[in-house]
Amino acid sequence: MTIHAYKKSKKQLTIFFVTLIGITLLSAKLTNFNFLHGIQTLPKAIGWMFSNLYISAQSLEKFPSVLEKLVETIFLSITSTTTAAVVAMFLALMGSQTTKVNNFFASLSRIIASVYRNIPIVAWALILLLSFGQNALTGYFALFLATFGFLTRAFIETIDETSSSSVEALRASGATYFQMVAKAVMPECSPQMISWILYMIETNIRSSTLVGILTGTGIGFMFDLYYKSMNYNVVSLITISIVVVVIGIELISNYVRRVIL
Repeated sequence: MTIHAYKKSKKQLTIFFVTLIGITLLSAKLTNFNFLHGIQTLPKAIGWMFSNLYISAQSLEKFPSVLEKLVETIFLSITSTTTAAVVAMFLALMGSQTTKVNNFFASLSRIIASVYRNIPIVAWALILLLSFGQNALTGYFALFLATFGFLTRAFIETIDETSSSSVEALRASGATYFQMVAKAVMPECSPQMISWILYMIETNIRSSTLVGILTGTGIGFMFDLYYKSMNYNVVSLITISIVVVVIGIELISNYVRRVIL
């Protein structure tokens, strides 16, 4: 029986890898991608990066303005994430099977979360760009809407995992809906929800760079400006600054997660 299971598992694994290789080769054929040419140009690309993407003394003079835009980007990401989390919380309470008001609002909440979550943040930025123009408000709403959809879904799943015994006990004792949420659901779910919020702050700091290129705000706009003017030394400074900030935020988030979870 064990040998039969091993052979079956090996056969399934072989079929999976053969299928994966086949899909990869088919995709390369359809997109005219040449693996050999890509490997051959790799040393040249690395050489260009080392000869152009370095921080010079002149580029360091731009560091105060880079830092200012970085701070603007960080606060935009935090603001959009926290406000989206508040709205997502109310929608998640209606969408969860544990705390739903009725089946109609539960289904509606899940549909809204799915729609907003599956629209890419770049699409949101381009759609909102037509209405609000190139400004920080466009970037805020693009981050807000994408974050809202993701957090609503994450919060619904988190609340659904809540132990139903405490909820049923409070309900049986005559507690109101808000008392049930405050006393049973939130204390158990809040650590995981905070973890999701921290994760989205990290994600939005990265995403806001791309959004800034489209909306003409934040560090993304500065990156686009110097990239188009072919000032690659400043581009390198901006890129490294973004990486350092993202890693710093991630380390802080990981520490907070370890404390609360």
